[in-house]
Amino acid sequence: MNSKDVFIGTDSGATTSKTGGIWAEDGSIISHKLMQSSTNSQAGREAVVKGWIQGVTGFLAAHQLTWANVRGIGLAIPGPYKSYGVLDRTANLPASFEGWDFHADYSAAIAAAAGRAVPLVVGNDGNFGGVGEANNVRGNRKASVLMLAPGSGLGCAFIDQNGLPLDGDTLAGMEGAHMPAPLHLLGGVRPYKCGCGRDWGCVEAYTTISGLPQLLEDTLKKFPDHELAQSTAPIKEKVLSLRTRAQKGDALALQIFDFQARAMGLHIANLAMALDPGYVVIGGGLIDPESTTPEFRERYLRLMREAAAPYLFPAQRARMQIVAASLGELSQAIGAALVAMYSAKTV
Repeated sequence: MNSKDVFIGTDSGATTSKTGGIWAEDGSIISHKLMQSSTNSQAGREAVVKGWIQGVTGFLAAHQLTWANVRGIGLAIPGPYKSYGVLDRTANLPASFEGWDFHADYSAAIAAAAGRAVPLVVGNDGNFGGVGEANNVRGNRKASVLMLAPGSGLGCAFIDQNGLPLDGDTLAGMEGAHMPAPLHLLGGVRPYKCGCGRDWGCVEAYTTISGLPQLLEDTLKKFPDHELAQSTAPIKEKVLSLRTRAQKGDALALQIFDFQARAMGLHIANLAMALDPGYVVIGGGLIDPESTTPEFRERYLRLMREAAAPYLFPAQRARMQIVAASLGELSQAIGAALVAMYSAKTV
């Protein structure tokens, strides 16, 4: 193995793709500087693949590397999938992408760029993000990791002690966002509508931006004189103002995020019954150091821990750690590179 050999990770979103890499020798991160480029999904499949290749080429050039140094590549891309490496209908991509064998097309493009076949692994972006965070948080400890990342939706991943994600038989494993929330423990709140179509009160609707319009509507009934109750601004604008308001001590906004923290804590306890993780890593915008204050983040995590604790087994209360994510937007690209490395070691 050459000391400059690397594994590369591509994180493909609907609008932006990110590239990261790790050294093959020890799995350490080459750079924490995020390299981004446009995904160009509106221009079609070929344009997307071209962008992925350009991202890798640019990353290699920026670190005085070449395609000869690449031992494997991982691609993190949102599902759902029809089968491994083949997209199903995806909400954030054009309808024409349904049925796309992106694994075959990216593999061919990589081989053309490298002048040889290069192993490619692909998987759900949330799962691969969990791999990156798990590797970062546990260090030398052999422990499984549950990752929950509330944002526009709720990303979920479970990483085993070998560093690999739970994918499931249909590649839909760990869609924990759409498990039902224990509404009776959340003050008897009504079942909120979820974008997935389920009507049982998906956890995602109580813990992320997607459910905030409904949660704000219900909470405003307790604050009839609040500025937002009188405002004629669009609901999206009202919802996106809540995080800033909470950090300024706004009682309504704090009540909403306290509710979301408790809902997340109960979900952690529920998942812990089945998965028994050593660590729970919380990602997403509510614990982003660039967007939130230390006081806000600590309150959010504290309430989460307090809500989970009564429903955990004694050993879990003593040993399971609930911590903030640390890799931010780099996690999925680094996770993809790590899965490529782990896969190479099993061949």
